[in-house]
Amino acid sequence: MTRRTSNQDAFETRAIHAGQEPDPQTGAVVTPIYTSSTFVQDGIGNNRGFMYSRSGNPTRLVLEACLADLEGAETAIACPSGLSAASTILELLESGAHVVAHHDVYGGIYRLLEMVRSKSAGLDVTFVNFSDKEAVRAAIRPDTAMLWFETPSNPLLEIVDIAFVVDEAKRVGALSVCDNTFCSPYCQRPLEQGVDIVMHSATKFLNGHSDLIAGVVAVSPNCDPEIVKKIRFLQNATGAVMDPIACSTLLRSLKTLAIRMERHNQNAERIAAYLDENAERLGITKLIYPGLSSHPGHEVAKRQMKGFGAMISMEVTGGQARAEKIAQSLRLFAFAVSLGGVESLVQHPASMTHAILPPERRQMLGVTDNLLRLSVGIEHVDDLIADLESAMTSA
Repeated sequence: MTRRTSNQDAFETRAIHAGQEPDPQTGAVVTPIYTSSTFVQDGIGNNRGFMYSRSGNPTRLVLEACLADLEGAETAIACPSGLSAASTILELLESGAHVVAHHDVYGGIYRLLEMVRSKSAGLDVTFVNFSDKEAVRAAIRPDTAMLWFETPSNPLLEIVDIAFVVDEAKRVGALSVCDNTFCSPYCQRPLEQGVDIVMHSATKFLNGHSDLIAGVVAVSPNCDPEIVKKIRFLQNATGAVMDPIACSTLLRSLKTLAIRMERHNQNAERIAAYLDENAERLGITKLIYPGLSSHPGHEVAKRQMKGFGAMISMEVTGGQARAEKIAQSLRLFAFAVSLGGVESLVQHPASMTHAILPPERRQMLGVTDNLLRLSVGIEHVDDLIADLESAMTSA
């Protein structure tokens, strides 16, 4: 399908038009939802581009074209969840392959690498702090096949120098994989910085409305063409396909991605500044936000990100009991897992997204019992600040 945008069009324009033409039969400006599981053939070996919806679906094709455009990818595949996207990427590896992974990753990725693929595929996984360049160099072996990282990371918002990881991966011929969930392609495009593969939990900022589970894999045009072919083959072979209704929902959401991310970023920067200025009074012992000059990765984040994202983490006085009281006292920040929706959320990583980690590992990482993670939504920022003020001063 012909893309309606040019290289000169801005991100905001491409999010609305890339990969999309009015429906040729009806002129509909919104891509139709093709729920058909199968398609009529015009003869042996002769079809109209589609045969069976697992292998290819018209609605999914449009969504994937738009996603590829926004990430600067050669190809993008739409998967039924973020973990499905991650699993598909890992299928690129041979049994027993060595993977170096950032130590602060989403708990579900840790579980997949350490508790599933290490057993089912014999993957040899080394977890290391990717913010520590010497530690990364020491962990990489001549036979390392993949470097996997998040930036900013979950939930400690560590910033990884993308250019450094790309160079280290190239040095040994490994694939570099960046989980770009916390940024979306609006705030950060790792493929354009040399990364081989980007993944998203599209459930989060890409969709942005907390009404969809989805995942995305985007492969760089600079990757070996065989990798591009293989990721498409794996999507079909493993059935890692997003259904057409979900594809339509995500395609709709992408149209407002830029304007949503602008408000997310603005709100988070205001809230982080407020929390920083009032930390002692509010009982905050540690505040983590890449937009603060006190963040150790601030300068790197300024270089490789557009805006600093909508995620804020903080440790509070009073241990887990006060952290829980704050989370339950908030009126506008819903106490729930996930992130990236238009509504603000607060969660307790140690008991929620990272409960799968052994206690000693959580302690080593700094995922403490008094750590809270905020996903800042697009409500009016003054209302969000008032909500935090009320909850934290009364807890």
